[in-house]
Amino acid sequence: MKHQTTIALTAAAATLLLGCTSLPAPQELDAQALAMIKAGFHAQGIAKLDRIEQDLGQKACSSAHAPTDAVARQVEAQALASIKWPAGGHYLGDWREGEKLAQNGRGMTWTDKSAAPSAHGAQCYNCHQISKEEISFGTIGPSLYNYGKLRGVKNPYDPASAEVVKYTWGKIWNPKAYGACSNMPRFGHMGLLDETQIRHVMALLLDPQSPVNR
Repeated sequence: MKHQTTIALTAAAATLLLGCTSLPAPQELDAQALAMIKAGFHAQGIAKLDRIEQDLGQKACSSAHAPTDAVARQVEAQALASIKWPAGGHYLGDWREGEKLAQNGRGMTWTDKSAAPSAHGAQCYNCHQISKEEISFGTIGPSLYNYGKLRGVKNPYDPASAEVVKYTWGKIWNPKAYGACSNMPRFGHMGLLDETQIRHVMALLLDPQSPVNR
């Protein structure tokens, strides 16, 4: 009886091991997932099929296996090179307009009539806390309350604040420049917001008079 049990356990272990070794490779899983996506999506309204075509960063970060350090650095370098810095070095707009954009969660759905940046909101509260007055906000991203204040920005136009101001612009334009697999939308790079809109969001985050920093 003991001998039969040992044989049975050995056979079960061998079957389990065989099953584990026959699992699809990550590359095969990626290919299967892509095939399902392409079969399941179709163009409708402003949502076209080009949305399912992935660039290097999207491919690397949605793969079944994490990107290597070398690939991550390549993604970040490409993203940094893609950032368009503001014309004339004017980084800040009106924080009041920035607050309106932060509250606006619309944009890029197939039911929208336009894909132009003017039809989009910044959707900040979908992922972040921005002011203490707001009671409904997402937690995918960190709190941005006191964003400028915590970084010592008393005057955004002071050269001492230049590094923080430039980083914030780059982070909004293409966050993959600072983290290859960032979940944050690439607002400037993907045309979700234009330069004027980004300036307004910048003012919301950095202007000392903004509710974010009071």
